[in-house]
Amino acid sequence: MSGLRERKRQRTHDTISATAIRMFLDRGFDAVSVADVADAAEVSKPTLFRYFPTKEDLVLHRIGDHLGEAARIVQGSPEPVDALRRRFLEGLAERDPVTGLNDVPEVLAYHRLVFETPALAARVAAFVASDEEALAAALGDGLVAELRAAQILAVQRVLARNNWRELMAGRTAADLYPEAVVAAEAGFALLQP
Repeated sequence: MSGLRERKRQRTHDTISATAIRMFLDRGFDAVSVADVADAAEVSKPTLFRYFPTKEDLVLHRIGDHLGEAARIVQGSPEPVDALRRRFLEGLAERDPVTGLNDVPEVLAYHRLVFETPALAARVAAFVASDEEALAAALGDGLVAELRAAQILAVQRVLARNNWRELMAGRTAADLYPEAVVAAEAGFALLQP
């Protein structure tokens, strides 16, 4: 019975999220209320808030799923920068949205929503700070680990944003891919001691 309950819970979660994102993309984040989303998803506001504690969480849970990813990748790695470089390159090849190199229209629209909505961008900045702390802890102790973590995540963020901007300017992921690989290699090379 618990398997059925969990599947139902996941369906409700997915329905609320998909409904919210569709509405935000259609009308804008600030033009849609939580009550609007609850009504469209056919759930009560208290039910919505059980799944998503804030309005921003309706959108950003997709990014939140990646929290701590860099720290997990470097855990126990003798070459943490190289491990992150390899993962970023794999992400480019897989067109992982985290790399910015994904030209699926819904993904591009989602990124535009996140990057161009001040409340969402502010929450993403909080995610970045949390990721920095986790990565610094995985890299070691002290100021040097904090500086390395900040540099690594800045390189990844700048590379992803650049890819997204190029796609928004009309390029395709397939066309941009070779340049994105060269840029990633150059960016990660800057992080080598």
